[in-house]
Amino acid sequence: MKKTIVIVDDHVLIAKALEGIIDNFKDFEVIYVCENGKDMIQKFENNSKIPDIILLDISMPIMDGFETVLWLKENHPDIKVMALSMQGDDKSVIKMIKNGAKGYLLKNTHPKDLETALVKLNTEGFFYPEWASRIIFSNLNSEKEAKDSVRISDREKEFLKYTVTELSYKEIADKMCCSPRTVESYRDQLCEKLDLKTRVGLAVFAMKNGFD
Repeated sequence: MKKTIVIVDDHVLIAKALEGIIDNFKDFEVIYVCENGKDMIQKFENNSKIPDIILLDISMPIMDGFETVLWLKENHPDIKVMALSMQGDDKSVIKMIKNGAKGYLLKNTHPKDLETALVKLNTEGFFYPEWASRIIFSNLNSEKEAKDSVRISDREKEFLKYTVTELSYKEIADKMCCSPRTVESYRDQLCEKLDLKTRVGLAVFAMKNGFD
């Protein structure tokens, strides 16, 4: 059975071209196209079929790729997201991966390379071309240096361990035998120390630095 794909891209001609290319692949088929993240969510809520894979553009009006992949991670974590964009800069790559993308390709990727990437994404759970892997590796080294230079208390480390779970802040407080307000204080202090803004960011930091 073919793996199903949804393309989320506001560039209609590009999306149609991609659809035509992918429909010639043996193991994949495009089931529909969305103009942006909000359009995708509406289709999901209207009982459109949930795909195995989403090819997700980054720069879109109304709801861009960064917001969309984060929503997918929180609401449909089993969907594998491949960022497919004209943007190959470090900031975009790292942000998409931190938000939940399992792969990253440029839109000018050769059809054969796109098929290979989809196969590996499906079988191995992720795919990053060599140039993207270099960016990720460099970022991991930078975060390790940040970890080494930032003092994190034992209680903050314990809190970081719980950020990768599905526990609510109240449940984390119960586990740590403290008040929810104290847990929120750990969160705020770590976000300030590590220049992060969300629990997702803290969870990514925890996993990459061995606190999970």
